[in-house]
Amino acid sequence: MKILMFGRGVIATIYGWALERAGHDVEFYVRPGRAAAYGDAVELDLLDTRRRVWGQRVAEKWPVRYREALEPDHDFDLIVLSVSHHRLAEAAAFLAPRVGQATVLVFGNIWAEPLAAIGALPVDRIAWGFPQAGGGFGADGVLHGALLPSVVFGTLGRPPTDRERAVRQVFREAGLRLKERPDFRGWLWVHFVSDAGLHSQGLRRGSLSKLAGAKGDLREALLTGRELLPLLEARGLDLRRHRGGVVLFRAPAWLTAPVFAWLTAHVALARVSLEAHSDPDAEEPREVCRDTLAEARRLGIAVPRLEAAEPYFTREATGRA
Repeated sequence: MKILMFGRGVIATIYGWALERAGHDVEFYVRPGRAAAYGDAVELDLLDTRRRVWGQRVAEKWPVRYREALEPDHDFDLIVLSVSHHRLAEAAAFLAPRVGQATVLVFGNIWAEPLAAIGALPVDRIAWGFPQAGGGFGADGVLHGALLPSVVFGTLGRPPTDRERAVRQVFREAGLRLKERPDFRGWLWVHFVSDAGLHSQGLRRGSLSKLAGAKGDLREALLTGRELLPLLEARGLDLRRHRGGVVLFRAPAWLTAPVFAWLTAHVALARVSLEAHSDPDAEEPREVCRDTLAEARRLGIAVPRLEAAEPYFTREATGRA
């Protein structure tokens, strides 16, 4: 399959690498002028857990191909759209007249109604998914991250279409297990407030990586997530359909926080999932917290812990007011 990764962010790069290794033809769309700045290879330092429980370290320079223009008559079969949730509307508006015959995999956080979030993108060309990978580019340009063995796919209350099944097969061929979420809208929103809880404390400490092994901070993150559950209900979400997603927040924090801290201190995969997010100036954590707090205020839901962290996510970047 011929695949276009939209942008050269962390998720696009990790999965682009995995998909190419599975035999697919992968290119990256980047803004004009970016290809020269990026260079012709990405240096990777990944923990790949697809085949080994404890993961396999991958350290290599991966040659990549870029394009800085996208015409409607392109021949890509799949476009993977993985951008920060606050950039999705802009990206969707750009892609809508340029989809061609491709399927577009919307692959990331969404806090709005999903169909509204994709704007003018043709609904019959959309597949919905969520990555199970993460990381960040270091000051040296190296991508440090982790690739988990599964990936999440979902639908909005109906069976997958032929296009969606074809996208799932592509990821199977890359050695990834699939987790299906039939109420993908609800799953996305539960995940979003979970991120808000973690990021609120990560921003207070300087980055999510500082939470590894930090029992007190992780307890506050869990309690922040718990206070956001009524917000989901106020948005009309039936949490009984998402018991697995909210159990961590409803369980006693005195029990779950020490376990969470031990795992992130001693289990490589759990630790890397936090340590990979070490950029104190990353936009998405702030935007997640801002949008969650704005929605809570709009609906009149009390979220005192998230409000207490507000000074840390109203700054544009660490150390700058």
